[in-house]
Amino acid sequence: MNKIIAIANQKGGVGKTTTAINLSASLALKNWRTLIVDFDPQGMATIGLGKTKEKQKGIYQALMNGTYMMDLILPTELDNLYICPCSPELSGFEAEIFSEEKREKKLQDSINNIKKYFNFIFIDCPPSLSFLTINALTAADSVLIPVQCEFFCMEGIADLFRTLDEVRTYLNPTLTIEGIVLTMFDERTNLSKQVAEEIRQSLRKIIYEVIIPRTVKLAEAPSFGKPILLYDIKSKGAQSYLNLAREILNK
Repeated sequence: MNKIIAIANQKGGVGKTTTAINLSASLALKNWRTLIVDFDPQGMATIGLGKTKEKQKGIYQALMNGTYMMDLILPTELDNLYICPCSPELSGFEAEIFSEEKREKKLQDSINNIKKYFNFIFIDCPPSLSFLTINALTAADSVLIPVQCEFFCMEGIADLFRTLDEVRTYLNPTLTIEGIVLTMFDERTNLSKQVAEEIRQSLRKIIYEVIIPRTVKLAEAPSFGKPILLYDIKSKGAQSYLNLAREILNK
Protein backbone atom coordinates (compact mmCIF):
# COMPACT_ATOMS: atom_id res chain seq x y z
CA MET A 1 0.00 0.00 0.00
CA ASN A 2 1.25 3.47 -0.93
CA LYS A 3 -1.18 6.25 -0.14
CA ILE A 4 -0.77 10.03 0.04
CA ILE A 5 -3.32 11.82 2.24
CA ALA A 6 -3.57 15.59 2.67
CA ILE A 7 -4.96 16.71 6.03
CA ALA A 8 -6.73 19.96 5.22
CA ASN A 9 -9.25 22.49 6.49
CA GLN A 10 -8.72 26.20 5.97
CA LYS A 11 -10.23 26.90 9.37
CA GLY A 12 -7.50 27.02 11.99
CA GLY A 13 -7.50 25.24 15.33
CA VAL A 14 -9.48 22.19 14.21
CA GLY A 15 -6.84 19.57 15.03
CA LYS A 16 -5.06 19.11 11.70
CA THR A 17 -1.57 18.82 13.15
CA THR A 18 -2.75 16.79 16.15
CA THR A 19 -4.39 14.39 13.72
CA ALA A 20 -1.36 14.29 11.41
CA ILE A 21 0.98 13.39 14.26
CA ASN A 22 -1.20 10.95 16.16
CA LEU A 23 -2.87 9.18 13.25
CA SER A 24 0.57 8.70 11.66
CA ALA A 25 1.97 7.39 14.94
CA SER A 26 -0.96 4.96 15.27
CA LEU A 27 -0.33 3.56 11.80
CA ALA A 28 3.41 3.34 12.50
CA LEU A 29 2.67 1.36 15.65
CA LYS A 30 0.78 -1.08 13.44
CA ASN A 31 3.99 -1.54 11.40
CA TRP A 32 3.02 0.68 8.49
CA ARG A 33 5.93 2.83 7.32
CA THR A 34 4.55 6.35 7.65
CA LEU A 35 5.82 9.82 6.72
CA ILE A 36 4.53 13.25 7.76
CA VAL A 37 5.31 16.14 5.44
CA ASP A 38 5.12 19.35 7.48
CA PHE A 39 3.69 21.72 4.87
CA ASP A 40 2.55 24.42 7.27
CA PRO A 41 5.02 27.34 7.64
CA GLN A 42 4.23 27.39 11.38
CA GLY A 43 6.03 24.05 11.62
CA MET A 44 3.89 22.64 14.43
CA ALA A 45 4.20 19.03 13.23
CA THR A 46 7.98 19.41 13.25
CA ILE A 47 7.97 20.85 16.76
CA GLY A 48 5.36 18.37 17.96
CA LEU A 49 7.71 15.51 17.10
CA GLY A 50 10.63 17.01 19.00
CA LYS A 51 12.43 18.59 16.04
CA THR A 52 13.35 22.21 15.40
CA LYS A 53 12.55 24.14 12.25
CA GLU A 54 15.29 26.71 12.83
CA LYS A 55 18.59 26.33 10.91
CA GLN A 56 17.39 23.06 9.42
CA LYS A 57 16.74 21.92 5.88
CA GLY A 58 13.23 20.76 5.13
CA ILE A 59 10.54 20.40 2.49
CA TYR A 60 11.34 23.87 1.11
CA GLN A 61 14.75 22.67 -0.05
CA ALA A 62 13.12 19.80 -1.95
CA LEU A 63 10.66 22.14 -3.67
CA MET A 64 12.95 25.05 -4.51
CA ASN A 65 16.50 23.67 -4.57
CA GLY A 66 15.79 20.23 -6.00
CA THR A 67 17.17 18.42 -2.95
CA TYR A 68 16.23 14.73 -2.95
CA MET A 69 13.45 14.43 -0.41
CA MET A 70 14.82 11.27 1.22
CA ASP A 71 17.90 13.28 2.23
CA LEU A 72 15.66 15.63 4.24
CA ILE A 73 13.55 13.06 6.07
CA LEU A 74 14.22 12.53 9.79
CA PRO A 75 13.41 9.55 12.03
CA THR A 76 11.37 9.98 15.21
CA GLU A 77 11.26 8.20 18.56
CA LEU A 78 8.70 5.79 17.13
CA ASP A 79 9.79 3.06 14.72
CA ASN A 80 8.25 3.42 11.24
CA LEU A 81 7.36 7.10 11.82
CA TYR A 82 9.31 9.75 9.89
CA ILE A 83 8.98 13.45 9.22
CA CYS A 84 10.05 15.76 6.42
CA PRO A 85 10.32 18.93 8.52
CA CYS A 86 9.35 22.50 7.88
CA SER A 87 12.15 25.07 7.65
CA PRO A 88 11.85 28.86 8.04
CA GLU A 89 12.09 29.47 4.29
CA LEU A 90 8.73 27.78 3.65
CA SER A 91 6.94 30.97 4.71
CA GLY A 92 8.20 32.63 1.51
CA PHE A 93 7.36 29.74 -0.81
CA GLU A 94 4.18 31.18 -2.29
CA ALA A 95 5.77 34.50 -3.22
CA GLU A 96 8.74 32.75 -4.82
CA ILE A 97 6.72 30.40 -7.04
CA PHE A 98 4.03 32.90 -8.03
CA SER A 99 5.37 33.44 -11.55
CA GLU A 100 6.60 29.88 -12.17
CA GLU A 101 4.98 27.42 -14.54
CA LYS A 102 3.44 24.28 -13.02
CA ARG A 103 3.73 25.87 -9.60
CA GLU A 104 0.82 23.75 -8.34
CA LYS A 105 2.81 20.54 -8.92
CA LYS A 106 5.99 21.31 -7.03
CA LEU A 107 5.17 19.03 -4.11
CA GLN A 108 3.83 16.28 -6.36
CA ASP A 109 7.13 16.11 -8.24
CA SER A 110 9.12 15.76 -5.00
CA ILE A 111 6.82 13.19 -3.39
CA ASN A 112 6.57 11.01 -6.49
CA ASN A 113 10.31 10.31 -6.19
CA ILE A 114 10.00 8.85 -2.67
CA LYS A 115 6.46 7.56 -2.23
CA LYS A 116 7.47 3.95 -2.96
CA TYR A 117 9.38 3.90 0.34
CA PHE A 118 6.30 4.57 2.51
CA ASN A 119 2.91 2.98 3.03
CA PHE A 120 1.32 6.26 4.11
CA ILE A 121 2.37 9.85 3.50
CA PHE A 122 0.38 12.52 5.37
CA ILE A 123 0.69 16.16 4.31
CA ASP A 124 -0.06 18.57 7.17
CA CYS A 125 -1.56 21.60 5.41
CA PRO A 126 -1.69 25.23 6.57
CA PRO A 127 -5.02 26.76 7.69
CA SER A 128 -5.72 28.43 4.34
CA LEU A 129 -6.63 27.63 0.74
CA SER A 130 -3.25 28.84 -0.50
CA PHE A 131 -0.75 27.58 -3.10
CA LEU A 132 0.65 25.38 -0.34
CA THR A 133 -2.70 23.68 0.14
CA ILE A 134 -3.29 23.47 -3.61
CA ASN A 135 0.12 21.81 -3.95
CA ALA A 136 -0.83 19.31 -1.25
CA LEU A 137 -4.19 18.50 -2.87
CA THR A 138 -2.53 18.08 -6.25
CA ALA A 139 0.01 15.65 -4.80
CA ALA A 140 -2.50 13.66 -2.72
CA ASP A 141 -4.61 10.62 -3.46
CA SER A 142 -7.21 11.78 -0.95
CA VAL A 143 -7.97 14.43 1.64
CA LEU A 144 -8.84 13.90 5.31
CA ILE A 145 -10.78 16.78 6.87
CA PRO A 146 -10.74 17.35 10.65
CA VAL A 147 -13.84 19.22 11.86
CA GLN A 148 -14.12 20.35 15.46
CA CYS A 149 -17.33 19.78 17.43
CA GLU A 150 -17.94 23.46 18.07
CA PHE A 151 -20.19 26.27 16.89
CA PHE A 152 -19.38 27.41 13.32
CA CYS A 153 -17.73 24.02 12.76
CA MET A 154 -19.02 23.90 9.18
CA GLU A 155 -17.52 27.30 8.42
CA GLY A 156 -15.29 26.94 5.39
CA ILE A 157 -16.24 23.34 4.56
CA ALA A 158 -18.28 24.44 1.54
CA ASP A 159 -15.31 26.52 0.34
CA LEU A 160 -13.02 23.52 0.75
CA PHE A 161 -15.40 21.30 -1.23
CA ARG A 162 -15.45 23.87 -4.05
CA THR A 163 -11.66 23.93 -4.02
CA LEU A 164 -11.58 20.14 -4.21
CA ASP A 165 -13.86 20.28 -7.25
CA GLU A 166 -11.53 22.78 -8.94
CA VAL A 167 -8.46 20.69 -8.14
CA ARG A 168 -10.17 17.63 -9.63
CA THR A 169 -11.10 19.60 -12.76
CA TYR A 170 -7.74 21.18 -13.48
CA LEU A 171 -4.99 19.37 -11.56
CA ASN A 172 -5.83 16.04 -9.94
CA PRO A 173 -8.91 14.27 -11.36
CA THR A 174 -8.53 11.22 -9.10
CA LEU A 175 -8.53 13.15 -5.79
CA THR A 176 -11.07 11.69 -3.35
CA ILE A 177 -12.32 12.54 0.13
CA GLU A 178 -10.75 10.07 2.56
CA GLY A 179 -13.21 11.12 5.22
CA ILE A 180 -14.18 13.69 7.83
CA VAL A 181 -13.03 13.14 11.41
CA LEU A 182 -14.81 14.92 14.26
CA THR A 183 -12.34 16.41 16.75
CA MET A 184 -12.30 18.30 20.06
CA PHE A 185 -15.43 16.52 21.27
CA ASP A 186 -16.36 17.43 24.85
CA GLU A 187 -18.70 14.78 26.19
CA ARG A 188 -19.61 17.04 29.13
CA THR A 189 -21.41 19.58 26.94
CA ASN A 190 -24.69 19.31 25.09
CA LEU A 191 -23.27 21.58 22.38
CA SER A 192 -20.62 19.06 21.32
CA LYS A 193 -23.20 16.28 21.21
CA GLN A 194 -25.63 18.42 19.21
CA VAL A 195 -22.98 19.55 16.74
CA ALA A 196 -21.70 16.00 16.22
CA GLU A 197 -25.22 14.76 15.54
CA GLU A 198 -25.98 17.56 13.08
CA ILE A 199 -22.76 16.92 11.15
CA ARG A 200 -23.49 13.20 11.01
CA GLN A 201 -26.94 13.86 9.61
CA SER A 202 -25.67 16.14 6.85
CA LEU A 203 -22.43 14.33 5.91
CA ARG A 204 -23.11 10.80 7.12
CA LYS A 205 -21.47 8.90 4.23
CA ILE A 206 -18.01 10.41 4.67
CA ILE A 207 -17.73 10.76 8.46
CA TYR A 208 -15.71 8.30 10.53
CA GLU A 209 -17.39 6.58 13.44
CA VAL A 210 -14.48 7.46 15.74
CA ILE A 211 -14.67 10.85 17.43
CA ILE A 212 -11.52 12.47 18.84
CA PRO A 213 -12.12 13.88 22.34
CA ARG A 214 -10.82 17.15 23.74
CA THR A 215 -8.32 16.04 26.41
CA VAL A 216 -5.51 17.57 28.44
CA LYS A 217 -3.15 14.75 27.45
CA LEU A 218 -3.58 15.44 23.72
CA ALA A 219 -2.86 19.11 24.34
CA GLU A 220 0.21 18.38 26.49
CA ALA A 221 1.94 15.79 24.29
CA PRO A 222 3.32 18.21 21.63
CA SER A 223 5.11 20.26 24.28
CA PHE A 224 7.12 17.13 25.08
CA GLY A 225 7.84 16.49 21.38
CA LYS A 226 5.92 13.21 21.42
CA PRO A 227 2.83 11.68 19.84
CA ILE A 228 0.16 10.78 22.37
CA LEU A 229 1.06 7.08 22.05
CA LEU A 230 4.47 7.73 23.58
CA TYR A 231 3.20 10.29 26.06
CA ASP A 232 0.25 8.31 27.45
CA ILE A 233 -0.91 5.33 25.41
CA LYS A 234 -3.71 4.53 27.88
CA SER A 235 -5.35 7.93 27.50
CA LYS A 236 -8.66 8.46 25.69
CA GLY A 237 -6.89 10.49 23.02
CA ALA A 238 -4.40 7.72 22.25
CA GLN A 239 -7.10 5.07 22.09
CA SER A 240 -9.22 7.27 19.81
CA TYR A 241 -6.41 7.71 17.28
CA LEU A 242 -5.61 3.98 17.40
CA ASN A 243 -9.26 3.31 16.64
CA LEU A 244 -9.23 5.88 13.82
CA ALA A 245 -6.21 4.16 12.29
CA ARG A 246 -8.02 0.84 12.53
CA GLU A 247 -11.11 2.32 10.86
CA ILE A 248 -9.04 3.78 8.00
CA LEU A 249 -7.28 0.45 7.44
CA ASN A 250 -10.57 -1.45 7.49
CA LYS A 251 -12.06 1.04 5.03
